Amino acid sequence: MFRKDIITTNFYYHIFNRGVNKDKIFFDEADYSRFLETAIHYKSSVRQFSHSKRYNYPDTGSGQDAKVQVLAYCLMPNHFHFLIKQSADDGITSYMQHLSNSYSHYIHTKYKRTGPLFEGRFKNRLIETDEQLVHVSRYIHLNPLVSNLVDNLVRYKWSSYYSYITSSKDELISDFNLVLGRFRSRKDYEQFVLDQSDYGKELERIKHLVMDLD
Repeated sequence: MFRKDIITTNFYYHIFNRGVNKDKIFFDEADYSRFLETAIHYKSSVRQFSHSKRYNYPDTGSGQDAKVQVLAYCLMPNHFHFLIKQSADDGITSYMQHLSNSYSHYIHTKYKRTGPLFEGRFKNRLIETDEQLVHVSRYIHLNPLVSNLVDNLVRYKWSSYYSYITSSKDELISDFNLVLGRFRSRKDYEQFVLDQSDYGKELERIKHLVMDLD
């Protein structure tokens, strides 16, 4: 069993963090958009990021220099989730540090805040089997529904779920097939995610891979 604070290259992880004191980290739609733009920007090599302007960045994470592969994500008002493969040594740590620092700077500047935005260092949980991979993807995608933010997951904009079931392009996702390849179709994956009875049973089995952040 790997220690939770050690991240190993070519393995998959559930990465998550929340706001300090469980406070919000996203205050309007522009904040969600900024976080996603920054996440796309830092997927490959480390770059300087302007905190005073907003850009539409191309997908820079699909090339051979990618430090991480993002498989799924969900942004919630006071926390976020990623399902990530580390593709280069120190890739996830570097990626999350740059993403968190850049976004924190943006929030502090925009809202004239001081002090930490996030509750310490991001948390990571090693995904050890294909079964865990698909069940954690479901856990991540179900967050808005379980938290009663929406009554239909397709309507939630700040998650990779919509692209998973519609084949719409998502610049942040590196590879849909690592999850979808375990299903016969996108419709089968949609049914898997929305199967609440099965989800309840499997959540007990993967509880060591997740954390109640609400």
